[in-house]
Amino acid sequence: MILSVSRRTDVPNYYADWFIHRIEERFLYVRNPMNTHQISRIDLSPDVIDCIVFWTKNPANMIEKLEWLKDYVYYFQFTLTGYGRDIEPGLPDKREELIPTFKALSEKIGKEKVIWRYDPVLISKRYTVDYHLKAFEEIAGSLADYTDKVVISFVDLYAKTQRNTKGLGIKQMTNDEITGLAAQMAQIASKYHLIIESCAERINLQKVGIQHGCCIDKKLIEKILGCKLIGEKDKNQREECGCLESVEAGTYNTCLNGCKYCYANFNDGQVKENVKSYNQDSPLLCGNIDSEDKITDRKVKSLKDTQLSFFD
Repeated sequence: MILSVSRRTDVPNYYADWFIHRIEERFLYVRNPMNTHQISRIDLSPDVIDCIVFWTKNPANMIEKLEWLKDYVYYFQFTLTGYGRDIEPGLPDKREELIPTFKALSEKIGKEKVIWRYDPVLISKRYTVDYHLKAFEEIAGSLADYTDKVVISFVDLYAKTQRNTKGLGIKQMTNDEITGLAAQMAQIASKYHLIIESCAERINLQKVGIQHGCCIDKKLIEKILGCKLIGEKDKNQREECGCLESVEAGTYNTCLNGCKYCYANFNDGQVKENVKSYNQDSPLLCGNIDSEDKITDRKVKSLKDTQLSFFD
């Protein structure tokens, strides 16, 4: 299986100790967000985990703990944008802290295992097209020797996102505007010899040099593993998402980054309440088990194709 850590919260930033304890004990619990009394026990044995995909905006707390993952294959999706604290209030200074952290992680594990994400792109009076192009080029120039790929996407104004971004004056972009901005970002990426891909976009940007990408990327995982995988598209994700099937390790409403565009936090008050129940020694992230909860073993297995092929 592929373990997603996590689309729902920034585990490397805030819950690295919890995750490493789970790795030591070889299991974790995940509560079903659609059925809160249903808890799955997830086996974390290296025999069944083919790859761990980390999602983060600041992995500094995880870097010193990577030695505990020596039996696992993994890579990082590292989101690094040009927004200020009006959009990303919980993050440290980009130039002073996050770019150096990106470089340190890349030097430690290899640049092919650190994917730069510049997403989501949103347009407002402050964050204009010119602003994004300037920020994107500055970051691209800083990271050119520390990653192979950049992934972009454009903000989707879900109901929760609209509520959280109220007052920021976000403009709904037309397809032509998206294409025009994407084309210029593709030119910048090419200048710095970076592959550029889109994430879960309905619009086809191939004509401006941007392929549809996958965050949980079967080809990349196969390259790192050195073998083929047998797996399907993740049915739990949007139609536009091309990610390989995975098992999610995180919990909604637990991320302290506070990003206004985030779909995984419903409100700040709920986040604060959930964080109060965080216990790094618990199998469950930010929560307690009660008498009504039912814990079942989730059936997981390796996706490695062990059959030899004439063409291998």
